[in-house]
Amino acid sequence: MAEAAVAEGGMTRREFLYYIWGASMALFTAEAAGLLIYFAIPRFREGQFGGAFPVPVDLLPGVNAPPTNFPDGRFWLVNLDTSSGEGSERMSPASDESEPIVGVLAIYKVCTHLGCIYDWNGANERFECPCHGSKYRLDGRRIEDPAPRSLDRFRVEALDANQEVLATADTAVIADTTTYAPLVLPDGTATIRVDTGGRLDGPSQPLLCELRDSCP
Repeated sequence: MAEAAVAEGGMTRREFLYYIWGASMALFTAEAAGLLIYFAIPRFREGQFGGAFPVPVDLLPGVNAPPTNFPDGRFWLVNLDTSSGEGSERMSPASDESEPIVGVLAIYKVCTHLGCIYDWNGANERFECPCHGSKYRLDGRRIEDPAPRSLDRFRVEALDANQEVLATADTAVIADTTTYAPLVLPDGTATIRVDTGGRLDGPSQPLLCELRDSCP
């Protein structure tokens, strides 16, 4: 009689335990999903690889000057202008480049062949990989293989003195590859911010025959 009364007026003990079990499982699933999302989302502090690197504008290299090395961020900063005669021994337009290359690039400091760390060779005015001999122009374009493509690039932003974003590097399609175009710095730029979490492949451009004295 007592069980019938409970069934008529409310839930049985079995139903109550079933609901408690269901609520517990739902809570456990929600906690597990939350922890999975928390650990899956990358968290990088400023100045840590995979995050943002602020660079005062006065640390930028001059126009077509040798690159500036930022080892903590694994990138080089270059300041390009193929319309200028300044530094033309390092950066001048190739025969297949109809538009001037102007602006700031952040270039990933890893060779596109097998991932070796390459360096700038001041005597030869180019990037050279010690592992297998790949060579690149100041903007990262391939001069010699076996590198399969030009050097990869990071996203660059220009910030004012209040750390407000003035401009962000556009993407451009070069040799059927979407990569970052050089960023022309607007007036009032105080800081360059390099996002090492935003990397795009370098384009698969033809080798620069002009710099190898091997043009047909």
